[in-house]
Amino acid sequence: MKRRIVPGEVSTKDLHQYLLGSVSPRPIAFVSTIDEDGNHNLAPYSFFNAFSSNPPIVVFSSNRRVADNTTKDTLHNIKLNKECVISAVSHDIIRQMALTSVEFAAGDSEFAATGLTPSASETVSVPGVEESPVNMECKVKDIITLGDHGGAGHLIICEVQIMHISEDVLEDDRIDPHKIDLVGRMGRSYYVR
Repeated sequence: MKRRIVPGEVSTKDLHQYLLGSVSPRPIAFVSTIDEDGNHNLAPYSFFNAFSSNPPIVVFSSNRRVADNTTKDTLHNIKLNKECVISAVSHDIIRQMALTSVEFAAGDSEFAATGLTPSASETVSVPGVEESPVNMECKVKDIITLGDHGGAGHLIICEVQIMHISEDVLEDDRIDPHKIDLVGRMGRSYYVR
């Protein structure tokens, strides 16, 4: 027997968990942005994937908070300057990545709070995460708002301008999945290597 889950008949919070537990593992975009005062922001998003190679397009979604229907600093910053850096999350930095998902006050740097190092970018004003094995400097092509209620996503469509890949994870000019050692998000607070 299977349980019937009908959107609208269960709470958004519960539906969210059913979706996340069913669509997993999900890659994690470790997104860095910058605000109007030059403050760095860093946040993880597991609604993320690659959608095109030519042009190189990656997409992530920044959802409205279910509790109070507010949006996150990442979305504010991206609307402001249309750029971000998406860094890959390897097992080595999973603890720092998890810490950045905690609510920090606007303007507080998650880089400073986690001990991660901002690395200068070439094509955008936003830094990447030095400890990450891959950084993708991105210009935002479009933001598609999927709704205006708590839990609604904003698809952020990013065109990769340049990638920085650690030589340590390459084997014969390809990324070795064992060397890069990425983590994926499962349901709730579970991750997979």
